[in-house]
Amino acid sequence: MKQILFIGAGREFPKGAMRFLQWMQDQEPVHALGLFFCPMDYEAMATVSQLPVLAPYDRLVESEKEVVQANKTLFARHCDERYIRHQVHENGGQWDKHVLIKESRFADLILLSGELFYSDVRTKQPNFLLQEALQAAECPVLVIPEDYVQCDHLFFAYDGSKESLFAIKQFAYLFPYMTDLPAEMVYVRDEPVMAVPELEHLRQYTKAHFNCISFSKLQFKAAHYFSSWISEKKHVMLVTGSYGRSAFSYLAKRSFADPVIQEHKLPLFIAHL
Repeated sequence: MKQILFIGAGREFPKGAMRFLQWMQDQEPVHALGLFFCPMDYEAMATVSQLPVLAPYDRLVESEKEVVQANKTLFARHCDERYIRHQVHENGGQWDKHVLIKESRFADLILLSGELFYSDVRTKQPNFLLQEALQAAECPVLVIPEDYVQCDHLFFAYDGSKESLFAIKQFAYLFPYMTDLPAEMVYVRDEPVMAVPELEHLRQYTKAHFNCISFSKLQFKAAHYFSSWISEKKHVMLVTGSYGRSAFSYLAKRSFADPVIQEHKLPLFIAHL
């Protein structure tokens, strides 16, 4: 049984992430911990901050707490209907990355919405709070779009680094029931030399875990063109290494992952080493 950390951060309930959680439960029993944070409506906060009385601000805070409680209730109801073992975290306050760090340390996977994570901030996703969450997480994260439908093809971003191979391993361990799907190892570099690092070792390892595996090489700058390339694929999931840290692989840098989350709204699995 896997421990899933289900995160809601904003006004709307992440329905796409819930559909994926329900699908996981259909494959094998899981235990889900629902962790919800208060929405932050900056325009409303700026308005009430200009007033000389506390009552409007108090009403805003109370309204945010009601939103959190409603999302907690909805999460519990969905889990009950699908017989998902679950627990609702006592947290109900504003965003606190330290809460995420603690709970993700004892989780196998985080599920969250790439569109709704503090969409109140009104900036393009991933906004600075989603970026902070992806950097701080201490377990793999699956960023799920709201219009999620079950994928039928897997793409693995590979560059020969330990981070990219670790992502392949983590995915296979977490989702053994997806290893029958067609899977493609994609090697991207903008240099003229296109030899895939450790190709024979990669073939041997991946064929031991995936039943329909292929390999491809793309020669362009991943940060500029990869998101456009993969946007042409339908019903796919992308698997990458870690997000937004200085020593990460070429394909896992923030400039690569951000357009995928922002523009094309496909499920993105991010492993952490």
